[in-house]
Amino acid sequence: MSHAHPRISKAVIPAAGLGTRFLPATKATPKEMLPVVDKPAIQYVVEEAVSAGLDDVLMVTGRNKRPLEDHFDRNYELESALEKKGDSERLAKVRESSDLAMIHYVRQGDPKGLGHAVLCAAPHVGEEPFAVLLGDDLIDPRDPLLQRMIEVQGQYGGSVVALMEVAPEQIHLYGCAAVEATGDSDVVQVTGLVEKPEPADAPSNYAIIGRYVLDPHIFEILRKTEPGRGGEIQLTDALQRLAEAETVGGPVHGVVFKGRRYDTGDRGDYLRAIVRLACERDDLGPDFRTWLQRYVAEEM
Repeated sequence: MSHAHPRISKAVIPAAGLGTRFLPATKATPKEMLPVVDKPAIQYVVEEAVSAGLDDVLMVTGRNKRPLEDHFDRNYELESALEKKGDSERLAKVRESSDLAMIHYVRQGDPKGLGHAVLCAAPHVGEEPFAVLLGDDLIDPRDPLLQRMIEVQGQYGGSVVALMEVAPEQIHLYGCAAVEATGDSDVVQVTGLVEKPEPADAPSNYAIIGRYVLDPHIFEILRKTEPGRGGEIQLTDALQRLAEAETVGGPVHGVVFKGRRYDTGDRGDYLRAIVRLACERDDLGPDFRTWLQRYVAEEM
């Protein structure tokens, strides 16, 4: 059944993590600013939000994240230098990030987990449904996951999570969902969630990946959520409460994603993402693919 729901216009991007898996590179540089080919990872995420119609973006940051703000701000000295050189191509690229969206910032004073980071967005979001995009997950723009999630939220109400089938031995790395089928082949109803279960305890091999469309009732639940796994306030635990109480902020549905996803939070996947995206670029791909094929043939 279709229902009328408020238009979603706001996106929240938690970006307060320390990036310890990428030390020492992230000692002084935010992990979100590590380049994926020639753009920082965080810019891909903001572009995804904008492509889905979300032009009001709140970043939840922490200490040493000032470069994030600088990247999405104007750099008049650099722009002036490029203008004097007549380098219109690079000038357009520099201005692109500052013209993407209306971007706001709030600090997460204490690193209390993803649930706490989302709760920091409550004053900005208010009483509207909103999207959450995690910066470690890059979704290929040819696979419009977020748009589909917004459609599903408009159809069913409540909250929507992105799900992806993973190998059973990998499920302990993710939040995991117990699900029931719906009338849509790519949509399931979520009946339960567990944060990083052992494979023997996992209710399925559906892993939650870093995209959410959330009902604002999540804030009320997060305020009452006690620290869970890892001593942190887990968003998964709050979503479990919404799944149980369908009439208050629920239900919770999942969109099963089978497209292209790049996990830049893992060093190996980060390198693979760079190679894949570089190979597909019109300006870099032909020469890079030729070199890569030769390298593999000669060295492997």
